[in-house]
Amino acid sequence: MTRRTTGFLLVGLLVALLIAGVGSSYASSSPDGLEASAEETGFADTAQDSAVAGSPLADYGLAGVEDARLSGGLAGVIGVLVTLAVAGGLTLVLRRRTRVGAGSRDPAPAGGD
Repeated sequence: MTRRTTGFLLVGLLVALLIAGVGSSYASSSPDGLEASAEETGFADTAQDSAVAGSPLADYGLAGVEDARLSGGLAGVIGVLVTLAVAGGLTLVLRRRTRVGAGSRDPAPAGGD
């Protein structure tokens, strides 16, 4: 990877972390469209918690952190890092798999015909 590509990726990661960590504290606390519609039509009281409602990152916050802004920011940063780790892991696995498969194929003709 070139220095330019590495720099670009690092700046992109920094921007994503800043948006997740700082920008998330400015997100609206108003209910989303589905929740607002449920309240307007009167079926909001029938909602049930999801299976992961007790997880450490439930409700866009980090469990155990009392400050709402800090909790949301940390949850956003963790989300970005987990997403990066999963995408990076998949990329490495698929690249390795492609390289192994590429060795068994015939090379393309040099003339482009």
